[in-house]
Amino acid sequence: MNDIVLGDVTITRVMEYFGSVEMSPATFFPESPDTAWRQHQSWLAPDFLDSETNGCRSALQTWVLRSEGKTILIDTGAGNHKERPYAPVWGHLNTDFLGNLARAGIAPEDVDVVVNTHLHVDHVGWNTRLRDRTWVPTFPNATYLMPRADFDFWNPANGHKTVFGRGNQNVFEDSVAPVHEDGRTVLWENSYRIDGNLTLDLAPGHTPGSSVVTLESGGDRALFVGDLLHTPLQFIEPDINSCFCEDPVQASATRRRLLGWAAEQHALVLPAHLAGHGAAEVAREDGRFVIKEWAPFDRV
Repeated sequence: MNDIVLGDVTITRVMEYFGSVEMSPATFFPESPDTAWRQHQSWLAPDFLDSETNGCRSALQTWVLRSEGKTILIDTGAGNHKERPYAPVWGHLNTDFLGNLARAGIAPEDVDVVVNTHLHVDHVGWNTRLRDRTWVPTFPNATYLMPRADFDFWNPANGHKTVFGRGNQNVFEDSVAPVHEDGRTVLWENSYRIDGNLTLDLAPGHTPGSSVVTLESGGDRALFVGDLLHTPLQFIEPDINSCFCEDPVQASATRRRLLGWAAEQHALVLPAHLAGHGAAEVAREDGRFVIKEWAPFDRV
């Protein structure tokens, strides 16, 4: 099953990629103790950890929401044919992502809104596609919602020094600027109401403009959290950050705050990169967060 319904919103999981990200836990999550990975290896492997290679496994997936008659995409993965010299795992891909969208009943022209939770290489790639030798918006009728803080931070003209170094090279030029120049972007600040069911709010730390989409419809709640978490180990060890977090202290505080809200509201938490069932509900037990239940999406 790749569709679930929460309140009046249908959520569809559309995959782009699943596999190794060519990083060990110690590299990807430098603050994480090796004992934590060993303690939880029985359930982290094989979906999130390759026990044989000690490599992290990750998914690129787009959450498709159908709400109030509109089709909304949350994050657009890595994209095809992109030049990524300092992020080679995401470079020169040739996936059937658009075919997967089509099998979910969605043509590019059907998309009304694209949400980029932040502007990292693996969240904006399908914003554009190559037509002849020009990058053009993949979703020609969509409004692209981008956090202004990230738009300014990742614009190479502004010369910001980043933890990511050159890992985002070419991304602004081929996946952000073309849709902005086409007049398709809304650069929002602080918060943004998408519709009666969905809101966007800043959740900084991973990047200055990292954001989350909150779904509140009927009695159901969900949080689409982008890169708030890269591994489910961060559900239960929320002070562990990835090596890509621009402000690790703020990232940990944001993670704890949002996981606390999710536990209190019985909200489903949907990160961008979890394989397996892709999402989970969390709870508090003895002052700690625990995974209460995995989402009913099919495992990948």
